[in-house]
Amino acid sequence: MAPNDGSAGTSIDFDSPPAIGNSRGVGRRSLLVGGAALLAGGAALAKPARALGAGPTGGATGAAIDGVTGAASAKSEPGPFGLSPEQQAGQRVIWSYPGLTPPPALFDAIRAGLVGGVIFFGENINRNDRSQIQAVTGQLAQAQADSGIGYPLLLMTDQEGGVVQRLPGAPGVSEKQVGASADPVGAARSAGVGAAQNLLDAGMNCNLAPVLDVYRQAGNFDDQFGRSYSMDPAVCGVCGAASITAQQELGVVTTAKHFPGLGAATRAQNTDLGTATLNVSSSDLRRVDEFPFTHAVQANVDMVMMSWATYPALDPNLPAGLSPRIVLELRGRLRFRGVTITDAIEAGALQNFGDTGERAVAAAAAGMDIVLCSARDVGQGQDAVDALQAAIANGQLDSGLGADALQRVLALRGRLG
Repeated sequence: MAPNDGSAGTSIDFDSPPAIGNSRGVGRRSLLVGGAALLAGGAALAKPARALGAGPTGGATGAAIDGVTGAASAKSEPGPFGLSPEQQAGQRVIWSYPGLTPPPALFDAIRAGLVGGVIFFGENINRNDRSQIQAVTGQLAQAQADSGIGYPLLLMTDQEGGVVQRLPGAPGVSEKQVGASADPVGAARSAGVGAAQNLLDAGMNCNLAPVLDVYRQAGNFDDQFGRSYSMDPAVCGVCGAASITAQQELGVVTTAKHFPGLGAATRAQNTDLGTATLNVSSSDLRRVDEFPFTHAVQANVDMVMMSWATYPALDPNLPAGLSPRIVLELRGRLRFRGVTITDAIEAGALQNFGDTGERAVAAAAAGMDIVLCSARDVGQGQDAVDALQAAIANGQLDSGLGADALQRVLALRGRLG
């Protein structure tokens, strides 16, 4: 995405961009069985073992979830969770809109149960009048209540700190400043508390942060805006975990990004603008880039955002967020049981992978739970919903795996109250 969205202030417009035991998990063997099926199918979705999709709270996949029964519209018969096929697709899509005022079409889609969340950028926020965004988030929450879905929207933004934050105020300091401080862990926790309180005051409940990339060179893609804690993976790991814990303790969903890591990207390798191939060995990826994510998994991070870079050592053909192999790296090797989310589906790195709908389906086929439509275009969100629904209906996507993904998403949102 463009480096600046034209809003007031200094906010830069990025996307939201080990044998680890996690209390949310199922056994490693079940994961690897499911992952093998994914790999055998390539980009087309196979039918993995259902254990792969066990919800983050360990609930039975496909079981009724309180609050969603009876939510299906008259357009079709209700399916899993009491949702119509279109609603099942919609609850996995994050929408966006232009300007300060959400258009009527977005409210209509929310009331119809077709929206899983909304992402906010600088252009959506009046930095001089907090009541503006508070009114918007309140209106969106009311529309969701009217939908009968029974779960809150994910109302999210990138509040990393430093240059990359949409809301004025905390945390203020960049991740690089945190990592270089006398007490990095304490500073990370303080920044996390500040970010969470800021989001909650604005009516938001989800932060697309922290960045866990381990930058390699001064001034590279991550470092040019201070988006990485350190060149030391251990510092990135402990700081990231402290930030995650601080925010989640206050009830804000956090997102570790951009798996398996963009720290080796040069200044010119911006996946928002074009393709990026990171020729890092698998041993270095696992020793350096993935290491901070092991801390995030141990901290029970809610979500992990996948990178749109290509990593030939792991998959020579597909960007991480479209790669079943790299999703398996996260689910299998790191034993992550939470929600996976794409980076911006309109990113330039996906220029060779079709339109919005085709990209959304490919991401879901790879194992992504949530599709992030952040082009500030309500039509983009609808295109993703339509494509996901059609792909399940025609068998291009496995309905069981889709139900597993929806289970994880709704379980996460259910914890928000």
